[in-house]
Amino acid sequence: MNAQFKRGIIELCVLSLLIEEDMYGYLIINKLSQHINVNENTIYPILRRLTKEGYFETYLKESREGPSRKYYKMTDKGFKHYLRLRDEWDSFIGGVYHIINQGGKKHEEILERFARRTEETESDGS
Repeated sequence: MNAQFKRGIIELCVLSLLIEEDMYGYLIINKLSQHINVNENTIYPILRRLTKEGYFETYLKESREGPSRKYYKMTDKGFKHYLRLRDEWDSFIGGVYHIINQGGKKHEEILERFARRTEETESDGS
């Protein structure tokens, strides 16, 4: 996936996961990695920043598999931040879909429209 696309949306994805339940860093990375190619070098700085900005609180919880884990819990401030970002995202993506779907929604439809336009241009002598 294009790094420019990914960079702007990962924060919203992290916030979306933490609405459902408190999670530790590795679990967040694991869940995101099922859908987006991310790694700890991307996620942990986001978690630190969002915690520093007051969107998350952290606490330690004992683990059966080893040392205690640091869990991230969304605060009320974090939830409000999520809602603002989500509104911005919904508005943005709605506009993007409107523009890119003008040519068609299916690959074949897009190719057909482009071919038709190309034929019209060539028949006009351009």
